[in-house]
Amino acid sequence: MSKTMGIIGSGQVGIALANGFHKHGYKVMIGTNDPEKHSTIKEKTNGDVTIGSFSDVANFSDVIILAVKGSAAEEAIQSAGIDALKNKIVLDATNPIADAPPVNGVLSFFTSLDESLMERLQNLAPKVKFVKCFSCVGNALMIDPDFGGVKPTMFIAGNDEKAKKTTIEILTEIGWETEDMGKAEGARAIEPLCILWCIPGILRGQWMHAFKLLR
Repeated sequence: MSKTMGIIGSGQVGIALANGFHKHGYKVMIGTNDPEKHSTIKEKTNGDVTIGSFSDVANFSDVIILAVKGSAAEEAIQSAGIDALKNKIVLDATNPIADAPPVNGVLSFFTSLDESLMERLQNLAPKVKFVKCFSCVGNALMIDPDFGGVKPTMFIAGNDEKAKKTTIEILTEIGWETEDMGKAEGARAIEPLCILWCIPGILRGQWMHAFKLLR
């Protein structure tokens, strides 16, 4: 497996993932379509990663993380280039969070329980190997989560079995155990975990937690 990682999105999630994968020995390119952000990205990554456009990222690596605001996800895929992303693995870290403020700590989504954002992306780009990943935990815990030796669970879903196998290998390397929740429809159950995960943070300022599936 190639030790390269492309990241579409340069917000807090993208920066955290870029720094984390660089620490694990990956060559990383982080993508933004705003040239004015280059200096800020360089500062926040200590100059350790390459900066490019979304389309540059699409051509950089066979494994790419989509780390943009949910409402911008479809546009970001189109900007990166659907043809350029064909047959590549895209780890979808997005959530369909609506612009409405939380109600008693509970976020609103712009999707329903009958359709996930990742399914929309998969329909938009059928030849891309989307895997839902990184969407049910905060950016501070995405790489090397530390819970006193207890590994948290990352829930994934996607249509391509080989892509999910690669995803599991990556997650194992960065400190996660993984549970495969099936095909793309499984993202309908995974994405709402974001709402649950955020409630302690919004209500009590508690953000350093993760989920674990027990048997």
